[in-house]
Amino acid sequence: MSALQSASGKGQPAATRAYDVVVVGAGFAGMYMLYRLRKQGLSARVYEQGGDVGGTWYWNRYPGARCDVESMQYSYSFDDELQQEWSWSERYAPQPEILNYANHVADRFNLRSDIQFDTRVDRAEFDESANTWSVTTSDGNTVTAKHVVLATGCLSNAKMPDIKGLGDFKGKVYHTGHWPHEPVDFTGLRVGVIGTGSSGIQSVPVIAEQASHLTVFQRTANFSIPARNAALTDEERDSFRSNYREIRRIAREEMRNGIVQEVPDRGALDDGDNERRAKFEARWARGGLTFMGVYNNLALDQAANDTAAGFVRDKIAEIVKDPQTAKLLQPNNHPIGSKRICIDTDYFAAFNRPNVTLVDIKSDPIQQILPHAVRTSAREIEVDALVLATGFDAMTGSVAKIDIRGRNGKTLNGKWAEGPKTYLGLMSAGFPNLFIITGPGSPSVLSNMIVSIEQHVEWISDCIGYMRDRDLVAMEASQDAEDRWVAHVNEVAHTTLYPQANSWYMGANVPGKPQIFMPYIGGVGLYRQICNDVAAKGYEGFVMTAAEPLQRAAS
Repeated sequence: MSALQSASGKGQPAATRAYDVVVVGAGFAGMYMLYRLRKQGLSARVYEQGGDVGGTWYWNRYPGARCDVESMQYSYSFDDELQQEWSWSERYAPQPEILNYANHVADRFNLRSDIQFDTRVDRAEFDESANTWSVTTSDGNTVTAKHVVLATGCLSNAKMPDIKGLGDFKGKVYHTGHWPHEPVDFTGLRVGVIGTGSSGIQSVPVIAEQASHLTVFQRTANFSIPARNAALTDEERDSFRSNYREIRRIAREEMRNGIVQEVPDRGALDDGDNERRAKFEARWARGGLTFMGVYNNLALDQAANDTAAGFVRDKIAEIVKDPQTAKLLQPNNHPIGSKRICIDTDYFAAFNRPNVTLVDIKSDPIQQILPHAVRTSAREIEVDALVLATGFDAMTGSVAKIDIRGRNGKTLNGKWAEGPKTYLGLMSAGFPNLFIITGPGSPSVLSNMIVSIEQHVEWISDCIGYMRDRDLVAMEASQDAEDRWVAHVNEVAHTTLYPQANSWYMGANVPGKPQIFMPYIGGVGLYRQICNDVAAKGYEGFVMTAAEPLQRAAS
């Protein structure tokens, strides 16, 4: 019997089963990881906290939720038949359609048989003598695995605000990141939305159409570009399908953010005022994230950035009729794009409605939630329902909920107490055979997530195959390689304007969280080449451990 066969766990009690790989999470990363591992003949078990596949799209069902990457690009590329058969209905797919797509993928490749739903991974501990992980789940079972892959997602750990009296509120409280699975109707209700990040910006116009009155509590004004969402035509879908091979290649190799778009050949100040404004107008009319791609230095040069930021502020003033409200909605404390830029459908116009009020909680802070109202320093605002659009403990939050112990019992939370440290965003020194998909130190949230997910999954599965073929039982990042990579990630970040914002990229939205720029901003093309070069050099910067002779004989 081969080592792989004996690791399948057949005939063993469930609590002691052994797998080649345990995967945590069944979103787009976890599903593709399972698909690849199966192709390699490896035994795998996926644990998913939710009741089905979909990850962030399973949890985020709030009104108006949709992707900010165009649907024809926010999709898997690993199977051409899948690419050709699925028909997206809109330029920007709404949450229900993305979740349907995730379910279609799970059904098409029969993935659910190796996924255990409604199950949290509570603890993972590395056994140095056996070079295996012991994984304990919320149902009380423990399994072992040669490798653990964290496919926990970057935006999957909803952050509840610490507001006095929140537990005393008598109405319904909803968090955009944990929305009910049944429809929520705000008709006739007085609703308060706390937060104006992406989920707040997407949900406000929809809730405003239902609520008798909507009060939006804004701490920080955000830049947002109109989505200009529309139904996709057959011609648009066919154009993508017939050119998918080249589109995917360009996204992976030539685009900084993994989204195919025109590449600018000049900076903002290389054009005169009229020409520059005409280009901004054209991108505003087209809508979407490509607004920031009109010039090549908007993220690098403050003066260039000011031209784009000023244009958007002017647009807000044009749209919002009340000058005082417009002024509050104009961001002025961070460069445009240094927080993830939002895309919206009629967000700013919603404040022209007579049933929508904006409260600036910087000048008029929330003091307390009362049983039927929100008390600020200046007034009490009666509400029947609260929507918490307060975001996520991004990139590290879902990992931090697991008690992960590596060599010498060292915890990952302890190691990351002053900020996450990884080599390539893939592994952390002292935690052998533990892989992270789109972890801190990789492009992840600065990119089309599907492009970054596929690259990481393929790199990890190739690496596990490399280890198996060479009887290598352990692999981990060297401390020196990790230190150099962390320094490089920070060095590159500080050549840009990104660190100027108190953003979730920096962990600034979570009180007490160390403020370190977490994603790698060097671009997905360059990053992919770095990862490929590391692998081509026998996984340079990683320490490999060969099986002992007795282990080889047993296999």
